[in-house]
Amino acid sequence: MKFNPADKIQDLQYFGEFGGVNPSISDSSTYTFLSAKTMLDTFEGNTDGCHLYSRHTTPSNLYLGEALAAMEGTETANVSASGMGAITPVILQLAGAGEHVVSSRTIYGGTYAFLKNFIPRLGIKTTFVDITKLDIVEAAITENTKILYCEAVSNPLLEVADIKGLSALAKKYNLKLVVDNTFSPLSISPIKFGADVVIHSLTKFINGSSDTVGGVICGTQEFINNLRSVNDGASMLLGATMDSLRAASILKNMRTLHLRMKQHSYNAAFLADKFQADGLKTVYPGLASHPSHKLFKSMMNDDFGFGGMLTINVGSLEKANELMELMQRRNLGNLAVSLGFYKTLFSAPGTSTSSEIPEEEQKEMGLSDGLIRFSIGLDNDINRSYEMMKECMIEVGVL
Repeated sequence: MKFNPADKIQDLQYFGEFGGVNPSISDSSTYTFLSAKTMLDTFEGNTDGCHLYSRHTTPSNLYLGEALAAMEGTETANVSASGMGAITPVILQLAGAGEHVVSSRTIYGGTYAFLKNFIPRLGIKTTFVDITKLDIVEAAITENTKILYCEAVSNPLLEVADIKGLSALAKKYNLKLVVDNTFSPLSISPIKFGADVVIHSLTKFINGSSDTVGGVICGTQEFINNLRSVNDGASMLLGATMDSLRAASILKNMRTLHLRMKQHSYNAAFLADKFQADGLKTVYPGLASHPSHKLFKSMMNDDFGFGGMLTINVGSLEKANELMELMQRRNLGNLAVSLGFYKTLFSAPGTSTSSEIPEEEQKEMGLSDGLIRFSIGLDNDINRSYEMMKECMIEVGVL
């Protein structure tokens, strides 16, 4: 039977303390012990099923972590207070002073800023490369490299990482391959193709309602235990802890993730086809014109399509802003950062989510002023939405 990440989530069964169909929420910051010996054992990480302090673990956070690990096919997972609260401890756990990271050049702006501007203070260097060219990736690896870092589908240019090829390089040079899968939950399962660690910003598609910030690290039990160590665990000591109430909320939203991702993907594919046919420069992995269309198709879990993200290029920032403002006035979506909401969200990433990347580097990687990033929503009648968007594009002179 083939691996289906949605079925793995569905197969988990939790009951509340009094038989509730949802698990009880552990609304406590600290936990009591029947004996001092058990408290000591728990501090040393030796007592399963006991909780000490909610920065360490909570039942609610463990339930959510189990569901996310099941989805990604890993042994376990650790949830955090934000996507960056997942990314930063992974990097700091795997690399130290004098060591090196090879990273995709097209990644979320916050991740780029952390790698480019922050960790050099700690003596960790990063080389940014075109992740789609394995020869260039390999050439960047040094004797001090510890991590290969990429996004399965990159933010915002929608480049697709060859996870199997990158995994082969990681194994050849004894590196850890870390994959941010935020743009493609359910569609791609990086662990199947050799990733060592999978990260998500739970804020986006997985939660889906733009009311919660969260993150997760999916990996082996050994690695997650290392992150949680009270002595030298980066997740534990940096303290980016998810609140139990938020964990419970995200877990409930995960039950509909498979339905939402199918609709996000269907709507995005429909609009991408239409926009391209209208002559707009459109990037979407589901289009045959996408340079990595076949690669994505070879990795995808068929039920969930090519994802809900697409971009168009309208030539200038002025045109992009004019179009986005008009579409918002017509209630076709929101001019906002983030993604995965039930409503379409659009932004010009060069001046928002990728603004941390210097302008000359944006140009080098192909991130132009006129690029609009769309997170396509769950519209019931996507053809109606398209016709209204087309009217806006004609009105501002894009079409």
